[in-house]
Amino acid sequence: MDQPALDLDSFPPATRVDWLALVEGVLKGAPYDKRMLTRTPDGFSLDALPERRRDAAPIAGRPAGAPWKVIARLDHDDPASANAQMLEDLNGGADGVSLVFAASPYAGGFGLPARFEELAATLEGLMPDMATLRVEAGGFQGRDIALALARLFEKADPAVLDLRFGLDPIGDFAARGAAPIDWGTLAARLGQTVTALRGRGLTAPMVRADGRLHHGAGATDAQELAAVLATALAYLRALEAAGLPLDEAARSIEVTLTADVDQFGTQAKPRAFRLLWQNVLEACGLAPSPVALHMETAWRSLTRHDPHVNLLRGTIAAFAAGVGGADSVSVLPFTQAIGLPEPEARRLARNTQLILMEESNLHRVADPGAGAGAIEERAEKLAAAAWDLFRQIEREGGMVEALESGAWQARLGAARAARAKDVATRRLPLTGTSEFPLLGAAVPVVIAPARRRAAPAPAEGALMCEPLKGERLAEPFERLRAAAAASAPRVFLAALGMPADFTARAGFARAAFEAGGIAAPGTDGFADMAALTEAYHASGARLACLCASDAIYAASAVEAATALKAAGAVRVYLAGKAGEDEPAQRAAGIDGYLFTGIDLVAFLEGAQAALGIALGLEP
Repeated sequence: MDQPALDLDSFPPATRVDWLALVEGVLKGAPYDKRMLTRTPDGFSLDALPERRRDAAPIAGRPAGAPWKVIARLDHDDPASANAQMLEDLNGGADGVSLVFAASPYAGGFGLPARFEELAATLEGLMPDMATLRVEAGGFQGRDIALALARLFEKADPAVLDLRFGLDPIGDFAARGAAPIDWGTLAARLGQTVTALRGRGLTAPMVRADGRLHHGAGATDAQELAAVLATALAYLRALEAAGLPLDEAARSIEVTLTADVDQFGTQAKPRAFRLLWQNVLEACGLAPSPVALHMETAWRSLTRHDPHVNLLRGTIAAFAAGVGGADSVSVLPFTQAIGLPEPEARRLARNTQLILMEESNLHRVADPGAGAGAIEERAEKLAAAAWDLFRQIEREGGMVEALESGAWQARLGAARAARAKDVATRRLPLTGTSEFPLLGAAVPVVIAPARRRAAPAPAEGALMCEPLKGERLAEPFERLRAAAAASAPRVFLAALGMPADFTARAGFARAAFEAGGIAAPGTDGFADMAALTEAYHASGARLACLCASDAIYAASAVEAATALKAAGAVRVYLAGKAGEDEPAQRAAGIDGYLFTGIDLVAFLEGAQAALGIALGLEP
């Protein structure tokens, strides 16, 4: 039997008024702005029901329908091993590699040696006309490495080489806290280097404004964009002063942004930066043109415990970067925070992107966020917030002066402190670390374990500033886990009543304690104090936590706490907020309360201190 055709014209279009009427029914009188507006760390609000932008046009980025480039990270300190990694990555589908040298602020304790002979050995067998090479030098070594690479490939046709030298003296200054010469001399040397390299026929972008250092030091999205824009403008001025035509100087600059786990935020970030860059070019009297834009997944979001969750983080970030319009993307291997990744982790980092393109075909739509209310609103508000911050930096004299005065570090410090508070209170949950921790889970194999970064000697130079230092979000909890590892502490969950009375709070308490490396085996509940104290003695634990309903707490918490203290518990906690019975509970031996919103890091530090566990400085 033939199905009748569906007459779509018979359905009236849904208007925003219609949607709001449905929302009002769900809110049941609650204020719209309290439930449907979200405030970002940058201070602007986002509507959960933004209108579609029917007249929006795509923001020009990479060519429509063209895939982004897959860039693998190369950071092995042995040239032969690094060479094998490079060839495996390129043969496995990568379009290029990032050469991460030991002095780079992104090296993480590893990195390529910078000597010419070892660099040549690392790149042995590379067909330079078929791969993108991105240099991450650091330590003001960018000029020497750029000239060494130009010498290494001097027989190749420079017109087809895609060598991204990544000259970033402001980034080197921010990472080290000192520069050997003043900014005027650095800018002049930068211009001379670019002029010399262009004189050899090289045409790829040579100067990089990099947001990863700022992101790692705590920057919000708008702060990262503002720092990158201010840095790029400083380089534009330096190249113009060196004699490059302004349009050629603009084409010599590329940017690197961070792709994080907030999908819409990451998708909006490259779109917002392209809007900002268009403003700068128009102010310079230049026609708008797309800037070369690379994105790398966020170091600060990686975790050491339950690291396979990093695969999900990397996938979300890569997806958002790709559909946001990045020209190239690097996915950090999921074990990067544990140590030097094995081939499997590197393969998964490549394949994450290859699947998104070759199986999901995400690259075939030009700017898929165009017209989407949530993406358009976020990109516009993010660009506006970043522009305001950029203008503040310029009023302070520019990026170098903002770093030198400490004004920029103060802004990042405030953002970092606010985010650390959200992590500690689990308002910003970290799956596998602060939420759903897995004690005793196997750790993936790495080539070499993570190396502690040596504390730099006090820097001296013509320019001085407080260096930007990064910390992963999970590190406070990881320090707790590391401190507890040797003694394997336990907490006794004193579950009172029937399962319906204690299951929810017992599960909450277990996850909270295990986030700090304190095992919390489950129980079936106890009907009387004798069974409770007997089970406590058998557990071998020195901590105890009452888990029950409010009604049972009112009837039995004082008696249970007294019994557990008499049985030898050094600390007795109660899962829930303190109520009107708190004075009596405290007198009976309740030492603290565990509830949603508590500073869990501080709570766990106190619990470990009660057990005599010393908190180390390194996770």
